[in-house]
Amino acid sequence: MQKFLNLRLLLVIIFIVNAAFNQGQAQQLRYFMQAEASPANAIPYGNNPKAGHYLKTGDAKIYYEVYGEGKPVVVLHGGIVGSTMEMGQFIDSLSRNYQVIAVSTRGHGKSEMGSQTPSYERKAEDVNAIINAVTKDSVTVLGFSDGAYTGYFLAAKHPEKVKKLIAIGAGEWKQGFRTFDNSRAVLFSMDSLYFKQQLALMPEPQRFDEWLVTLNKYYNSVNIGKKTFGAIQCPVLVMAGELDQNAPLKTVIAAYEMIPKAQLSIIPNAPHPAFVVNFPAVWASMAPFLKQ
Repeated sequence: MQKFLNLRLLLVIIFIVNAAFNQGQAQQLRYFMQAEASPANAIPYGNNPKAGHYLKTGDAKIYYEVYGEGKPVVVLHGGIVGSTMEMGQFIDSLSRNYQVIAVSTRGHGKSEMGSQTPSYERKAEDVNAIINAVTKDSVTVLGFSDGAYTGYFLAAKHPEKVKKLIAIGAGEWKQGFRTFDNSRAVLFSMDSLYFKQQLALMPEPQRFDEWLVTLNKYYNSVNIGKKTFGAIQCPVLVMAGELDQNAPLKTVIAAYEMIPKAQLSIIPNAPHPAFVVNFPAVWASMAPFLKQ
């Protein structure tokens, strides 16, 4: 009888430990469509109290994190499904030699949505305010997709603050070339765990559906061409995956041709998040540009 009770107690303990482990795995911060669970010791980029700060800019409190020391590099994630966590490999690598300022743009992660249209002009002003709060230096900007477009507008509007720009997955944008109709149902069907985590981080999760409607309307009206690209004075590394489905190759090359001081890097056989599938190739293209 005693042996039976001991065995039963052991099984209960194992069940509790496994449940706790699984709960921890479920809560481990991840990026959109992440194939494997994040390591237990992974830095929770975008939700790290040790590095996190808030700044009120315009009508919203914007969250950002600071890592490392050296010349400042601003890191900007993608839009809608994007997060600071997806830029983790960049932050890991850059923070060894640079001061990294990783911004959660409005409506993403722990940043407020505000009441204004989350346009690239508005997000560029948010980022500019954070730059001014953190450093007196001009910065290098690394942006992916939505973050790259924000970087374009930031460099065009505030040339004195941006000395270099690395833009990944962001080409010429002709109004209507894509149709945006994102909804909660569609996004959750792609990666429900990711969006549950993001809603838990958001200061205004009840506004998520409203935010998606506003974004769809804005993205369906956007037109980005010579007016913006031609105004960028700093050197720009325009980078994309060869198979980028969101920024097709011809649009990326068109942007490259419109930017006065542009360099071009195409990652062979890579999709939109080229750095997720082939980070070594992306880093090999970036490293010489950073040192120029």
